[in-house]
Amino acid sequence: MAAGQKRVVSKQKRPREEEEEEKSTTFNNPNTIPLGGKKTNDKKNNKKNKNNKQKQDKNDNNPTSVTSLVPSSSLPASEQLTFFLNRFQSANGLKLSSLELESFKDTCILELSQDLDQDAGVLSTHMKDAFGTSWKEELVEGKLLEGTVDPGNPAILVISASAIRSLELLRGLRSLTVDCRAAKLFAKHMKVEDQVSMLKSRVNIASGTPSRIKKLIDMDALGLSRLSVIVMDMHTDAKGYSLLTLPQVSDEFWDLYKSHFHHLMVQGDLRICLYGPISCASDKKSAVTHDE
Repeated sequence: MAAGQKRVVSKQKRPREEEEEEKSTTFNNPNTIPLGGKKTNDKKNNKKNKNNKQKQDKNDNNPTSVTSLVPSSSLPASEQLTFFLNRFQSANGLKLSSLELESFKDTCILELSQDLDQDAGVLSTHMKDAFGTSWKEELVEGKLLEGTVDPGNPAILVISASAIRSLELLRGLRSLTVDCRAAKLFAKHMKVEDQVSMLKSRVNIASGTPSRIKKLIDMDALGLSRLSVIVMDMHTDAKGYSLLTLPQVSDEFWDLYKSHFHHLMVQGDLRICLYGPISCASDKKSAVTHDE
C-alpha cells in the first residue's frame, strides 16, 4: 500500500512555480539550440531588415517620397550647399554648429550654366566656363612650370562611383586633354604603380573613384596644390544609386572628403561642382543650423 502511494505521489504534477522556473532557465540557457522554425523566422527577419536598410540607403538621395530630382543648375548655390552639408552631416552622424556652418560660403559651390545639360558630353564646356579666361593655361597646357605647376597636381578632380562612369566623363573632357593627358584614378584594370608613374608628369585633369584617389593622395603621388574644382558625379545608375548613396563607395567618399578636402573648402580654396540631378525639397525645410 505504501509503495502504491509513492507511485501516486510521483505522478502528481510539480508545483507551478517549479515548472516556470525550469522553463525560464531553459529559455535563458545560452547553449540551447533554437528550434528550426524560430531559426527560419530569424533568417527572414534579418533578410527583411537588410532589405529595408538597402532601400533606405538607396532613397537617401531622395529624402521624401514626393521629392523629385532636378538638375543642380536649377537651384541657387545656397540650396546646393545646403544639400551637400545635410548629406555630410547625415552620413557622418554630425550636427554642425551655427559657427561651423558660417565658415561655408555659397562660393564653395560652382554654379553651372542653366542653358546646358549636365551629361558627360558637355562637361568640357562647363569647365571652360568655370575657369574663365585662364582655361587654356590651366586645363590645356602640357608643360611643367617650376614653382607654379608641380607634377601630379590636377586643377580639376572628377569623382565618380565607378570606373566606367569615370571614363564616360573623361570622354566629355577629351577636347581639353590633347596636349596634357588626363589621369585615370580607379582600381579596375589599373595598377597603382602605373598611376604613380603617370602622376610624375603634369596633370591638369584627373578622374577616378574615392578609394583609389585617397590611396594615391596618402602615398604623396597625387597632389592638391593646384586643385580648384571637384566635380562630384551625381549621376544615378540603373539601380538608382549615386556617389552619395551607393553603399561602401559613399563611405569612401566622405572619408576622402574629411581627410583631404574639408579644410580646403572651409578656407575657400576649393569649389564643389554637383554634376547631375539632386533633390533638395526636404533640405529647404530642415535647414542647416544647429546651435550648440
